[in-house]
Amino acid sequence: MERAVFVYTTYPSVVEAERAGRVLVERRLCACVNILPGMVSLYWWLGAIERGEEAVMIIKTRASLAEAVRGAVKELHSYTTPAILVVPLESVDPDYHAWILKETEAVQDAPRNPSLRGE
Repeated sequence: MERAVFVYTTYPSVVEAERAGRVLVERRLCACVNILPGMVSLYWWLGAIERGEEAVMIIKTRASLAEAVRGAVKELHSYTTPAILVVPLESVDPDYHAWILKETEAVQDAPRNPSLRGE
């Protein structure tokens, strides 16, 4: 059975994260996104330490869609270099795992509804 993965990324605002998350779900690239507001990041950028308030997004999907998710995140993101980390999951509740696979199967097969592809 195919593995489930989390794709971790951050956005500069909850509004941008929700907009991108909705597109990912509508395209069935993932079963769910969790958006966690209020995260503070400290990081190097262009030779200086920066501080930013961001929203974390955890994208729940199947391993075979990780690259498509990565491409969509880059397409929809305002950052030049967004953090995109694919995290394999060691163990997932069987019922939850089946739900992730079911909700993303439209991408694996023929699209059930062309309007869900975000075109």
